[in-house]
Amino acid sequence: MRFEETPLAGAYRVWPEPMADDRGFFARTACADEFAAHGLVGAFAQSSVSFNARRGTVRGMHFSASPHAETKLVRCTAGAIHDVIVDLRPDSASYLKSFAAELTARNRCALYIPAGFAHGFQALTDAAEMLYMIDRAYVADSARGLRWNDPALDVAWPEPVAVIAERDLAYPDWSA
Repeated sequence: MRFEETPLAGAYRVWPEPMADDRGFFARTACADEFAAHGLVGAFAQSSVSFNARRGTVRGMHFSASPHAETKLVRCTAGAIHDVIVDLRPDSASYLKSFAAELTARNRCALYIPAGFAHGFQALTDAAEMLYMIDRAYVADSARGLRWNDPALDVAWPEPVAVIAERDLAYPDWSA
């Protein structure tokens, strides 16, 4: 695997390094030892999938509050998505800065999202599917979000929003 730092402290793009032969290829997508060598969480307690039927669907911006803040490794397994993370850690040099990456089934890139970040995405294709690897069990009472188009976040979504949950529309703007 190849780890590529993003401009946001502690967040990485993780690229598989396929070993190809006549059958196709084999590639590691997660390894506790390799993650630990980069100072990252490498043990994931939960795996989830998100299927998005329609292009333009937006999910986010979601996070879990401390002490249940989650570290995630996300990857697109079908179609393509525009993935966005925002650093919500007040003591971070990249506080309130965002980063976006195109994750596709074809490029197989994953995004490592440290605890203390908000996460959201927009489906760039119909039938886009995301795989989430999460380091801890979900605690519903810690689930939070902020508005997908909060001006303080300065997130540029590539397409008009076609579908968004009422819950995501109702989230407040960020306030420290």
